[in-house]
Formats: sequence, C-alpha cells, structure tokens
Amino acid sequence: MSRQYRFIPQMTEEQIAERQLEGLRWTVDHAYKGSPFYRNHLSEAGIEPGCIQSLDDLRTLPVTTADHLKQGYPFPLLSVPERDVVRIHGSSGTTGKRKILSYTQKDIDVWKDMFARCYELAGLTREDRVQVCVGYGLWTAGAGFQLGSERFGAMTLPVGPGLLEIQLQILEDLKPTCLCSTASMALLMGEQVIKHGLQDKIALKRVIFGGEAHSEKMRKQFEESLGLEHSFDITGMTELYGPGMGLECTAHEGIHYWADMYILEVLDPVTLEPVAPGELGEMVVTSLCKEGSPLIRYRTRDLTRLIPGVCPCGVTMPRHEKIQGRSDDMFIFRGVNIYPGQIAEVLESFSELSAEYQINLTRRDGLDHMAVKVERAPEANYDSDTQLAHAVSDAVRRHILVRSEVQVVNPGELPRSFAKTKRVLDDRNED
Repeated sequence: MSRQYRFIPQMTEEQIAERQLEGLRWTVDHAYKGSPFYRNHLSEAGIEPGCIQSLDDLRTLPVTTADHLKQGYPFPLLSVPERDVVRIHGSSGTTGKRKILSYTQKDIDVWKDMFARCYELAGLTREDRVQVCVGYGLWTAGAGFQLGSERFGAMTLPVGPGLLEIQLQILEDLKPTCLCSTASMALLMGEQVIKHGLQDKIALKRVIFGGEAHSEKMRKQFEESLGLEHSFDITGMTELYGPGMGLECTAHEGIHYWADMYILEVLDPVTLEPVAPGELGEMVVTSLCKEGSPLIRYRTRDLTRLIPGVCPCGVTMPRHEKIQGRSDDMFIFRGVNIYPGQIAEVLESFSELSAEYQINLTRRDGLDHMAVKVERAPEANYDSDTQLAHAVSDAVRRHILVRSEVQVVNPGELPRSFAKTKRVLDDRNED
C-alpha cells in the first residue's frame, strides 16, 4: 500500500502535463502583460498572449539568463505592481550587483508548501526537531528551510551558519533529529562531533543538505560521523523561490522535482537543444505560478540528467540526477574542459583519502600547472603518502587526460567552510 502524503500530490503523467500547460499559458500571459522586459523579450521572438497551444510550444520561447536579471537591476522580471511585493531575496553572488527577486504573498505561500513537501519526502514527522544551519538574510536558504519546517509542523531551531560552539551545544542539549546545511558544513559538524566525543549524546537521524556539488565519499563521511539513518540532497535557487525545488527520497535514486510547480528541461549548454534521455545537460526551468518574478526558460547553469521511469518509493513526481556541477564552473586546463566534480570522482576510488580536496591552477613561463591537494583519511598511514600521490596523479591522467601535481596532506589541513567550500583556486591571471 502506497504511503499517504499530506503535501505531496500523487499525479499521473497526464495530470502533470495538463497542469504544466495551464501554468505555462498563465505564465506567458502574466509576464507579457506585467513585465516590460518580458513584453519586449517575448515580442522579439514573435510571442504574444494566447500563443501557447501545447507544451511543444515551450521550445518556441526564448531563454532567460542571469545577465537579464543583472541588466534589470534592482527589480528584474517584476511582473506585478510594487505594492504587491511583500519580500525580496538576493542571489549569493560575490561580484557585481546581486540578482534581486521579488515575492508576492502567494509566492511565499507556494514556496513554503513546496518546502514542506521536502520534509515530508525525507520521512520527517511533526515530532522531529529541525536545526537550520544555513544563511539568513538576503539569501533564500535560511528563510526557506525555516518556512518549510514551520509549515510542515516540526520544531524549528533557526541557528544559521557558523557559531560552531553553539551548534554543538544545541545538538547535545536540544536533541535535533534533522540537520539542514551545506554538505561542507555537515562534514565539518561530523568532524567536530567526533573530536568532542559527542556521538552518543546527539539524536540526529537525518541531514538535508544542498547548495554545492558533493561527492559520494564526502556524503558517506558525514553520514558515518553523525550516525545518520539517511541524508537527502535538496535542490533550489533564489531565482525559482529558493531551496525546496526538489529532494531525494529514501530510495536515493535521484531527486524528485515538483513538476506541477515548474517545468524542467535538460538542454545542451551550447546548442540549447534537448539532450537525449540520460545524457548530461544544463537544467532550464520555467515557473508555472510565480507572480512576482516569473521565470521563462531560465538557464540555471546547473548540470544534471533526467531519470526515466517510476521511482521505487511510489512518488509519481519525476526525477533528475543530483547536480553534477555548473556549466560555468568548468575550467580549461591545457585545452581540456574540466569540472571539479571529475576530480572528486577520481578520489572516490581511494579509501586512504578523505573527501576534502583543493585544486590550484597557476601559470609559469607561459605553461599552465595544476596542483591537487587531498587529505589523508584519519585512519590511513602517512608513510604511504608519496606512493598515494603518484597513484592519484596517474588516475587523474587516465580519467581526465591531464597531468597534475598531487600532494597528500594531513587530516584537517585544508580550509573548512560553514557554507560552500571553494574547490578551485585559479591564479593564472595573476601570473
């Protein structure tokens, strides 16, 4: 007998398609009438209200990019009167103007219902306690995790990032059962729990993590150190409400996304044509009921694959693979296109290493060099560091076809982060 859900609808493919067509028509009409940007953007492509007759017409719509949001600062894509905006959030970008997105009250309500679905899918109940360890403020993360937890009905502990001593105290004293953080912070918390001997004093059962690409080695490491039953990868971005766009289920065979709230395409990042099922491509999203700042074929730059078929968990919402990285995270080294996740995949096969790594790119005498620092696992013997470094370097060359200088360093030596860990340091321009 399938599980009964309070927040997650069980819909057939036909019902989802019907909802998507209805939402697509509404979104195009709403954006055209309410947003000067969209009116011009759509008109240039020959689109006007009433044009959408089927879901196939999605392909006729022009894409929207992060540059469009920056050019429309401070209220890009705004499609309602300013008096209807009850909140704004900004992207976590570090250069130039932030991407500011507007929310109506309906947008906030939709977002918290979407997020409540995530807690439900993770198997939480109203008896659970949720420790929120992600950023608050302009960034959507903290607000989203808290909104969703409160809507779901669990006890919410809104701590925010950092404050390591307080985080550990709350873990021990208030006994949260679910931790919400980046993968990097979950890894750091696990290390600290072991360091302070708290394994038998905490009650964590689940971690919901997101905000950055992660390796399976990294995930297994914090699952073991925190004594978890499950961990769940969550997706989201400020442009589309925030975190809560989708979540893994306990089957851990991909991420269910809320196809009744947005359309997800996977396109070739160069040609913008759909890739074949199961092929890696860029996630492009179209909102179906977003009022303040609707999205029409927005290029997320996130790389993923669609997963065909029905999930063993019984939830009928479609799935995609975990985010493999970002198309704009790619770096070119001696003519080879490389994503940081490819290095992480190589490290997966070495049990003597932990999940932490850092890539440093430099240029000397006109030639690029790549150095990779990797941390030895706590139980591994340092006497084999030199041989291990050679083995990793050989594996990188076999799998990625480039030479690298690998250095094995002590556990805890690489920088730790409460947020997203910076994996690539590119100093070539400075040289």
